[in-house]
Amino acid sequence: MPSASSLDAVVIGSGPNGLSAAVTLARAGLSVRVYERNATAGGGMRTEEITLPGFRHDICSAVHPLAFASGFFRRFELEKRVRFVTPTASYAHPLDGGRAAVAYRDIERTADALGRDGAAWRALIGPLARHADEVAQFTGSAIVGLPRHPLVAARLGATALLQGGPWWNLPFRTEEPGALLTGAFAHTTLALPSVAGAAAGLTLAAYGHARGWPVPIGGSQSIADALVADLEAHGGELVTGTEVTSLADLPESRIVVFDTHVRAAARLGEDRLAPSYQRSVSRFRSGNGVCKVDFALSGPVPWANPELNETATVHVGGTRAAVARSEREVARGAIGDDPYVLVSQPSLFDDTRAPAGKHVLWAYTHVPHGSAADRTEAVIRQLERFAPGFRDLILASTSRTADQMELYNPNYLGGDISTGMPDLRQLIVRPVLSPDPWRMPGRGLYLASASAAPGPGVHGLGGYYAARSALRHEFGVTHMPSLAPEE
Repeated sequence: MPSASSLDAVVIGSGPNGLSAAVTLARAGLSVRVYERNATAGGGMRTEEITLPGFRHDICSAVHPLAFASGFFRRFELEKRVRFVTPTASYAHPLDGGRAAVAYRDIERTADALGRDGAAWRALIGPLARHADEVAQFTGSAIVGLPRHPLVAARLGATALLQGGPWWNLPFRTEEPGALLTGAFAHTTLALPSVAGAAAGLTLAAYGHARGWPVPIGGSQSIADALVADLEAHGGELVTGTEVTSLADLPESRIVVFDTHVRAAARLGEDRLAPSYQRSVSRFRSGNGVCKVDFALSGPVPWANPELNETATVHVGGTRAAVARSEREVARGAIGDDPYVLVSQPSLFDDTRAPAGKHVLWAYTHVPHGSAADRTEAVIRQLERFAPGFRDLILASTSRTADQMELYNPNYLGGDISTGMPDLRQLIVRPVLSPDPWRMPGRGLYLASASAAPGPGVHGLGGYYAARSALRHEFGVTHMPSLAPEE
C-alpha cells in the first residue's frame, strides 16, 4: 500500500455510504482518501458489461426510489448532477390470467385501476405519500429518541402494524392491492408478513406516489461517478484496487471511516475497541441471501399484460399468499419452486444500456444465507409464466449465487445485500443501541455502512451521519458544509 503523509480521514470502501462520508468530510476542508478493493468505485452502484459487449448491467442497485427522498442526496442535489428518467408507473405486479396491479406515480390512477379496492388503497397509502418528506426523515435516521414528526411516525407505525401481521388482507376485497404491496415488502428479504417488512415497503410505496422510482441514465454507476467527481473536486483522493487488511497498512490519519460490514470494521479495529462492543457485534445477525441473474435480450420482455411496460420494476411471484410463502420458505433455509423475483428492465427507459433494439434485464431472487444454488432456471420459469416467450429472447445470461455475492463484495455476508438482517430489532439496534451508532468506541473509528442506522438502501445517509459525528467529535465542526453543486 502506498505511503503517504498524515491525512485527516481515511475511508475504507467506496459504496454510497463511503462516498457520501468522504464527500461530506472533503467539503468541510479535510484531507480525505478513500480505499476501494475493486478496480472501480461504487460498491452497490456499479454498472458493467457482464453478458455481451454493449449490454450494460447494474451489478446491485438498479432503480433508485431513495435518490429523490434521501436527506443526503437532496442536500447533494443529485438531480442536478445525474440525469434520471422517472417512469409513469413506479412498480407493478403481474398475476395469472394476464392480470396485473400497477402502482402509477399518480395515486388516483392507481386507485381507479384497483376498482373496488381503490378507496382502500387511497386511504392506506395516501396519507404517507402526502407526507413523504416526513416519512423519509423518520425512516432515514437512527430510531432512538423522539421523531421530528411524531404524527407521521405514528401513522407509519400503525399502518405497518396493520400490514405486518396475518390480518393484512382485512382492508382489501380483491387480490391485486395485497399483491402489489407484498412485492414492495419483499425487498427486505424478511419472512412475511412482518412489521419491519411492511414499514420498509410502505415507505417505498409512499415514495412511488410522491416522486416515483427513478432510473439513472447510464446506470447506477452514474451516481457513483458524480460522488467521486465531487470528492476529487474538493481535494479528496480515491485509491482503487487496494484491499485494506490491517489498519497498520493505512497512512496515519485522525479518523478512519468504515464503509464495511460491522464485523469487518470490528476485526480491523480490534486493538482499539472495547470487548463489550466486540460482543455486541458478534450478536449482529445476517439476513437471507440473494441470487442475482442478468440477461441480455433480443427484445423487450413480452409481458402478457402490456401495462407492465410502463415501469422499470416488476415484482414477480403471483398472489400475496404465494410471495409470503416463498419468503417464509427461504427464511426456513429452503428453496421453493415458486420464487419471488425482483425484476428491472431499465433499457425500456434508457437506451444507453443496450444496442439498438436490444435490452438488459436485471433480476434477483431470495435464497437462504450462504446458498450456492444457481436460480437462473427458476427465474426464467417465473418470467415465462407471466411473459410467454421470454426464454426465446435470451441472448446470454450470467448469475451470481449468494456465496459468490460475498466473494464479489465482502459486505454481503452469505449474500445478504442488506449488510445485516433488517428486522425490527436490528433497525433499532443497528449495530448497537445508541443515539450515535456511527461512532465506534475506539479512538477515531466510525461506522458508515448499511450495518449502521438507518440501514440498507442507496441513500448515503449512513455515511453522511458518520461524517457529521466525526466532524463534531474529532474536529469541533458543528455547522455542516454545503453539499450543493457550486456554480
